[in-house]
Amino acid sequence: MDRSARAASLLPSLPSGSRILIIRLRSIGDIILLTPALRLLKEWRPDLPVTVLIEDRFRALLENNPDADEILLLEAGGRLAKLGSRLHILRRIRQEKFQLCLNLHGGPTSATLTAWSGARWKAGFAHFRRRRLYDFLVPDARTILNQTKIHTAEHQASAFFHLGLPRAGIPAARMIVTAAQRAEWAEKRARLGLSAEKPYVLIHPTALYATKQWAPENFAALGNYLETEAGLCTLYSCGPGEAGVLAAVEKAAGKKPIRCLDGAPLGCFAAALTGARLFVGNDSGPAHMAAALGLAGVVIFSSSSSIIWGPWRPRAPWRIVQNPFDCNPCPGDRCYRFAQPECIQSVSFEQVRSAVEAVLAETATPAGSS
Repeated sequence: MDRSARAASLLPSLPSGSRILIIRLRSIGDIILLTPALRLLKEWRPDLPVTVLIEDRFRALLENNPDADEILLLEAGGRLAKLGSRLHILRRIRQEKFQLCLNLHGGPTSATLTAWSGARWKAGFAHFRRRRLYDFLVPDARTILNQTKIHTAEHQASAFFHLGLPRAGIPAARMIVTAAQRAEWAEKRARLGLSAEKPYVLIHPTALYATKQWAPENFAALGNYLETEAGLCTLYSCGPGEAGVLAAVEKAAGKKPIRCLDGAPLGCFAAALTGARLFVGNDSGPAHMAAALGLAGVVIFSSSSSIIWGPWRPRAPWRIVQNPFDCNPCPGDRCYRFAQPECIQSVSFEQVRSAVEAVLAETATPAGSS
């Protein structure tokens, strides 16, 4: 039996009850875009218990997702705390006697956990380091799917297809919001002075790199347009340690203070998304959360490829705003072509406003669903 046939027989041949460990430590977008593949796997073989290992800070992304039977969490903290968490996780993994460990992350921590997992079979992408520790190397997704352009959701699903999951259409991503998270958001919403009856737009002006962040003054102008011309309330959000961006937006907005949801837990943030009329933000994890929750939105792209990282099969209207540059995509940590990141700076207020107007015209009522 050749290597491809051997790989394709793995998942179909696993005995009922065989446990599968999937390692996808971070980040928001990657974890959200793993959920379509999890759904395909569980619909095909509900008899295989699936455990997903992620970092603790992302637990809300998979909590109550019926396609993940168990979530294992790596905790953050200092050096000793991290070491303790990893040793604890390794003991848990070895106790559960997994038949298959599929590493979708590829970093040194995930490779070490895979190597010491005790799983009967170990699989990872062929471009990962430490190739020798894997029994099955998953080739490039473009080869598996016979496509020249691959979305991240397709990339992750391709590993399962290579290992024997029957080829099928890859569904939309999904995220589940709990009643407790909705209640937490309801309290915060009241404190922010947002009426339960009046719709609001959630604006997320932050991103991982400066090359991905539309200017604060543009977001301030967009908020003013939504409030004064579209008759909608606005709520600006950011993650932990990103409050400086909201301060810059507020400064650009002038005398009127802005409503801020600063560093809320991911579950509460997800609940805030479900209540919004629209999401507007840079290419970042929250855009994937919004799409997975059924929200309409506008996402501003710059250094990243919108083909690879755009919202995956959103259930509500979305618009991507991006100007073409032949240097796209690039790593994004800095601009490799110009003195300034022209890809994000070239996106005009008029472009984004037009996209927002188009989506608002297609969404007469709040879209949020879990």
